[in-house]
Amino acid sequence: MSVQLWTNARVATLAAEAPASYGLIEDAALAVEGGRIAWVGPRANLPPALRTGATEHDARGALITPGLVDCHTHLVYGGDRAGEFEARLNGATYEQIARAGGGIVSTVKATREADEDDLLRQSQPRLRALLSEGVTTVEIKSGYGLSQDAEAKCLRVARRLAQLERVSVRTTFLGAHALPPEFKERGDDYIAEVCRMLPLLHAQGLVDAVDAFCETIAFSPAQTRRVFDAAAALGLPVKLHAEQLSDSAGAELAASFGALSCDHLEWLRESGARAMAGAGTVAVLLPGAFYFLRETRLPPVALLREHRVPIAISTDCNPGSSPCTSLLLMLNMACTLFRLTPEEALAGVTRNAAKALGLTDRGVLAPGLRADFVLWEAARPAELAYAFGSNPCRATFVEGQLR
Repeated sequence: MSVQLWTNARVATLAAEAPASYGLIEDAALAVEGGRIAWVGPRANLPPALRTGATEHDARGALITPGLVDCHTHLVYGGDRAGEFEARLNGATYEQIARAGGGIVSTVKATREADEDDLLRQSQPRLRALLSEGVTTVEIKSGYGLSQDAEAKCLRVARRLAQLERVSVRTTFLGAHALPPEFKERGDDYIAEVCRMLPLLHAQGLVDAVDAFCETIAFSPAQTRRVFDAAAALGLPVKLHAEQLSDSAGAELAASFGALSCDHLEWLRESGARAMAGAGTVAVLLPGAFYFLRETRLPPVALLREHRVPIAISTDCNPGSSPCTSLLLMLNMACTLFRLTPEEALAGVTRNAAKALGLTDRGVLAPGLRADFVLWEAARPAELAYAFGSNPCRATFVEGQLR
């Protein structure tokens, strides 16, 4: 198999150990063979053996980064909630909207009513919007079916999307997202149903990880632990929606299970950050939801930095609190709203986002890793976080193949 060689580029490797900012290499060369990175470094240091017989591509001064990773989405769902968004802005309360059948119940209803092909048709444009901005790996959660058949349908759609588009999809079972109408005020009974569903869905090859919403309006730490125990019995990694609206010590609970990530975290306390650091758990910040819900409590970025908790950024694409399909916009919001540096933000959608999915073969550009990379019309990496509303993506490669 011949070597594909890209030259005349700036390459931001995002390697954590790189001495330069972003791991940036000026006048770089990137060699790909068999879908993997064969070599990356200054063009002057390119081994002659790699150049011999290689197909060389002139990057024309492009910036090259790892493929972007959107590590927290709910993008498979039916319907939309634009009507209740408008109603809220016209003065309706959440209680009034809920009484009228709005909120998550309306999304569950629309998702259950859609057949698999219809759900695919609704979800595919959302995924394609993400891919147009250089996303090469995306996590897709269930959680809007809330029954065995509907959850399986959502997870199958996620798998089909991976087959139809040149993208790597990781599926997460989020049965413990909310109480379905038929289990109203019977939270423990529904958690028992979630624990019954999980091994059946896993046996169908539909589950890569397990998530839960641990919050005063959702499930208690004790209920969440039951779900995580069921996941552990199957050898499945866990993630957690934690500390979004209150401090429920969810981060400590998740860390005790070696969670891949804790997500949202506006109310995270120091003991939670310390537990996450000890477990190697990634903090996934979701500026889209913070913005859309007009939250005022910022996630404790300084605390995460102090304890060296890796920070990832994601769209949280969902109909109720972050109807967003632009990971580049999240880069800007992470910087402007949460005061991350552009380098932290870019690491948050590459290296740390891959870690949040338990993936060690992508997120940085280094020999032996997947050749998932993006060519950008940008002179420097900070431009990706700086200019919002634009898309400088020139070309995306997945395992060395142009998408």
